[in-house]
Amino acid sequence: MQRHTGGRDMWDVDECQSPRMGSVILGVDGGASNTVCVCIPAAMPFNDPLPVLARTVAGCSNQNSVGEDRARETLERVMSQALLKARRRRSNVCAVCLAVAGVNHPIDQQRMLDWLREIFPSHVKLFVENDAVAALASGTMGKLHGCVLIAGTGTIAYGFTSDGREARAAGAGPVLGDWGSGYGISAQAMTAVVRAYDGRGPETVLTNNILDFLGLASPDELIGWTYEDQSWARIADLLPIVVESAESGDEVANKILHNSVGELASSVNAVVQRLELGGEDGNHSFPLVMVGKVLEANKKWDIGKEVIDCVTKNYPGAYPIHPKVEPAVGAALLAWNAIASELGSDIRNVQ
Repeated sequence: MQRHTGGRDMWDVDECQSPRMGSVILGVDGGASNTVCVCIPAAMPFNDPLPVLARTVAGCSNQNSVGEDRARETLERVMSQALLKARRRRSNVCAVCLAVAGVNHPIDQQRMLDWLREIFPSHVKLFVENDAVAALASGTMGKLHGCVLIAGTGTIAYGFTSDGREARAAGAGPVLGDWGSGYGISAQAMTAVVRAYDGRGPETVLTNNILDFLGLASPDELIGWTYEDQSWARIADLLPIVVESAESGDEVANKILHNSVGELASSVNAVVQRLELGGEDGNHSFPLVMVGKVLEANKKWDIGKEVIDCVTKNYPGAYPIHPKVEPAVGAALLAWNAIASELGSDIRNVQ
């Protein structure tokens, strides 16, 4: 089985690997910033840490950001490289779970499944999900129950009930208002700089801090910097500067972060309400998995804690989980749970 992308066969090395190695599972987490693939053994004990045979990283695989062809090339590259590092063939793969940003509709899922079927043998179980599903699974060890909040370059809230109902909020991208994301926070900060320069808004230390970080001399230059490359991740990289400015006491930066907390909490609340995860009284317990650089604690500003405080005012049964494994492992665990119940001992090849 040959696959050619850009005139180069990514899978040439496939024929060089030993066919007697044990079965493996590939888990892929594809977001707006990067794409991670992990390869784990199918006969996997639930130890701490979980056994990971290989891990590979590439660029963005969100087809809404880079286009379908480039996204697929990136996904294929990380999977082929993971198998190479793990010294496995495609024939050793028993399941693949792609959890990719931009997969928002059953049509998207089916197109991706059809593409995967061209790559892997017919015995391989294939799963395609939004990247938020893998993030949830990374906190619940592969079980789909509760709510996850992702706030990195982009943001989304996604939830599942124990009987399989699901709901989401936000995740529509920066144009449609993911304002609690790293991109949204940074874009508001740059807007504040321009407004201050024009005299339409208050003075802010964001001006000097952002210009110094970017090596620019004037807010005028910020316009050119922004439009020469409008990639979401590039703009989201300004997030630490906004947090630093807020921690120094800047009112404009603090207002941006406070508004972002409200946006993120409202996304979680919308999902919880629609799925009734908190029960009629809001006191039923459910996991709230927190993932992404926006939600990481800083010296003074802990956006994640502020969001949790907002959510638990309405849903005191929510208990936060900060995953010990990355979402790519969550994707692999989703596939592991599915095939473990379907195939049982058939996947327990000797490693």
